[in-house]
Amino acid sequence: MRYREVLGVLTGGNAREWALGVLSEIAAGGTPILGVRHPLGFLCLPLERDGGLGVCVHIWTSAARPARSTTSQIHCHSWDLISHVLYGRVCNVQAALTDTAESPTHRVFEVVSAPDGDVLRPTGRTVRYAPGRAEVFGAGDTYTLVAGAFHSSVIPGDGEAATVALGRVRPERGDLSLGPLATPLHHVRRERLDAADTARAAELARRSLWTSNTQGG
Repeated sequence: MRYREVLGVLTGGNAREWALGVLSEIAAGGTPILGVRHPLGFLCLPLERDGGLGVCVHIWTSAARPARSTTSQIHCHSWDLISHVLYGRVCNVQAALTDTAESPTHRVFEVVSAPDGDVLRPTGRTVRYAPGRAEVFGAGDTYTLVAGAFHSSVIPGDGEAATVALGRVRPERGDLSLGPLATPLHHVRRERLDAADTARAAELARRSLWTSNTQGG
């Protein structure tokens, strides 16, 4: 399941069929994939990580308990993102940041990921945050986001959505998050789903995708 192959699937307009097949296989227990509760509010099914390239399915659902967030939903990636909406709607809210030491609203945190979780390290950079341009993408839409662009993802409506996310790492960039000014350095353990919960998440997404397709959504 290579990055370029999935990119070809997206550009060829075959994302629906591909995703239904992948989700069905995971739901049937036919892969070693285990999902993760992501601090940004979704369930992540990591399909592949090959060097600086990655492919995941992200599932937002009220049926699953979210992971605890210690900073905020406002963040930037160390990788260029290509995101394709399978079902539901995703609102990408750009962040308008002003670097300031006078009455800042947030501190910038470096996020260093490891297999057992993330280390969040406060930096000396403080900012004043305001929401910027917001764009809503629906089923079948694809959008891109360059590494280093601060943003947040909001799921409007019933809170149910799923995307295929492709990432290409930019080594000169880092993963950053905005958080409370006084929060110290800390470690957040990523909660990995077991095989049964992973299968349930994949089946939920498969059914939601199938239903949205049959209803023309």
